[in-house]
Amino acid sequence: MTEDHVADALPTAEHHEGGFRPMWEQMMKDADVSRGGPHLGEFIEQVRTLMDHARLANPTDAQALDLISRLKEVNAALAETVVDEWSAPSWTRHELPARGNITLPPYRVKRASRKGVETAITFRTAHLGGNAAAHGGQMAVGFDELCGMAAAIHAGSVTRTASLTIDYRSITPLNTELTLRSWVENQEGRKVYVRATLHEGERLCAEAHGLFIVLRPGQA
Repeated sequence: MTEDHVADALPTAEHHEGGFRPMWEQMMKDADVSRGGPHLGEFIEQVRTLMDHARLANPTDAQALDLISRLKEVNAALAETVVDEWSAPSWTRHELPARGNITLPPYRVKRASRKGVETAITFRTAHLGGNAAAHGGQMAVGFDELCGMAAAIHAGSVTRTASLTIDYRSITPLNTELTLRSWVENQEGRKVYVRATLHEGERLCAEAHGLFIVLRPGQA
């Protein structure tokens, strides 16, 4: 992952006081990019696979009762690992898909600078809308994440989404590596205007435009 300006785009101590994110120095303290341990990536992949299977599951009564019992045990074990938002590894594990954030469609950053962000993104079975196509709302999650990244890198500051409009141009397939590009068209003071496209090869699946607002120091 090449991120020319990512470090500059991450929050300052003043932003952390606003409760948005921990400051960059705190996130990367002692170069701790191993938070969550060496098996975090495989753990996340197994949970994603669980979500894929659950999306299409049709268990019998006996299977459901057995799975409920086992899931309760897993959830009880998981509860013992839970930390606060600022201590979770998803902010520091940049080598993992979507930085280890399981709520996002998995993506891998190929290029990132003030000129824009290019990523390889995949919508999995868990993101199914219907007829083997990705759900439009799940696509919006991907656009929001990566438009926000482009806005933050360009502005060199933390931003919040003010508006995001998506035009769906063709079917977006599941379990296929797609290309999502996002870039800033213009910045007027605290207002950052972003565009983005999602392609399967040469075919345009969707495009988006949004407005992101640069936060003032201490603003949440």
